[in-house]
Amino acid sequence: MSASTDPNTKTAEPGGWRDILSGEYAVVSAVLSGGIALHAINLTITATMLPSIVTEIGGQELYAWTSTLATLAAILSAAVTGKLLRRTGARVGFGISGVIFAMGCLIAALAVNMPMMLLARVVQGAGGGILFTLCYSMIVLVYPEQLWSRAMALLSGTWGIMMLFGPAVGGIFAEINAWRMGFGIMLPAVAIFVLLTLRVLPKATRDDAPPASISYGQLALLAGSILVISLGSIAPSAGISLISFAISVSLVVLLLRREASLDTRLFPRGTATPGHPLFLSFAVMALLIFCINAEFFMPYFLQRLHDMSPLMAGYVAAMVSFGWAGSEVYAARFTGRAKHRAIMAGPIIMLLSCMILAIATPITSGSVAVLIALMVGLVGLGVGIGIGWPHLNTFALTFAAEDERDMAASALSTVQMFSVAFGTALAGLVGNLSGFNDVENLSSISNSATWIFTTFGIVAVLAVITSRALINKERS
Repeated sequence: MSASTDPNTKTAEPGGWRDILSGEYAVVSAVLSGGIALHAINLTITATMLPSIVTEIGGQELYAWTSTLATLAAILSAAVTGKLLRRTGARVGFGISGVIFAMGCLIAALAVNMPMMLLARVVQGAGGGILFTLCYSMIVLVYPEQLWSRAMALLSGTWGIMMLFGPAVGGIFAEINAWRMGFGIMLPAVAIFVLLTLRVLPKATRDDAPPASISYGQLALLAGSILVISLGSIAPSAGISLISFAISVSLVVLLLRREASLDTRLFPRGTATPGHPLFLSFAVMALLIFCINAEFFMPYFLQRLHDMSPLMAGYVAAMVSFGWAGSEVYAARFTGRAKHRAIMAGPIIMLLSCMILAIATPITSGSVAVLIALMVGLVGLGVGIGIGWPHLNTFALTFAAEDERDMAASALSTVQMFSVAFGTALAGLVGNLSGFNDVENLSSISNSATWIFTTFGIVAVLAVITSRALINKERS
């Protein structure tokens, strides 16, 4: 274990929030938070405006693919962002991401049919994935190591805040039938952001070493696994769904084997080696992100089973983001044994929250006690991931070789977005097999809620086991 990860060394103690929000780092922190905010607000307002969009331009049958294709493009672009940063430097990298992102927003604002909107979402996803990943990659370049956990918490906290306010912004544009303006208003915001990056970010971030090769084979496997399980989640029969899941898992296993055996990789050395601290760090993050997908299904369950309005259901479900952002900002100050306890406590809180939601969500009594239980469970999901998140991110950076930390930063984004896509698709598969699509039968919908949250609970158990293995490895 390196000195930088020893909880008893001085370098392991993080600085305070004042260190990152004032003085020489204040402007950089604001710019990087702005990049995260742009990507997050785009995702949330699009989701809120989508019903109005399909009403005007059609394409109801392709509704889900607006999210699937955008997420897939973001994952693929995030996976190569570390190499982009080495080839171009930070300023050019942010400029490229801004241009791509703005092009996607422009196409979306001008879309006259759903295929054009899907193209826009792919371009937006690609630009947003680069932007999102560059913001995290800059942490190791502009902050000293003792501020990494605070910087991670700042960016994730920004994401959580946008998840809370984004639906309201999108709702306003949808309410006044101006969804095109919702995309158009992003253009000046992106332009201002890019200009700020050119002014604020350091010049000397380009790596003059020979450009690293891009792992096209692994990228294909990554994309294939998401597409296969996404198709399986909407398959007409249970047999096809299960086959698609098996194929998707097989593609992931093949991806890890290639990563372990080839010199050209997507992830830093050790990521594909079971038992390695990097493998364990990314595994815990992936499992926790998988469970957080409960937030995606809750608005539907709250509307159908608990008679909430769409806006009310959206904000109750957003309690997950509230718990995540709040606990992460608080836990970023932990050091030594405190951060170890936080990492191990998170999956346990996640498991308990999944159990609460598995029991309370199907109950349709409408009582205050049930509502309180639902809100406690949702906040608990957020706390379960937020309390250890900044330290898991920092572990991934410190366990990586120094010359691969940009690759590790890219991997943070790739793992996070892949887990969202894979977890949503798998949960959708479980829901479809347990009655989620039987829209006229509340009993079937209740049954699907039980099974979906039970599935998340099983995954949380795996996270409990993996987090303990990680801390034991880190202490050794």
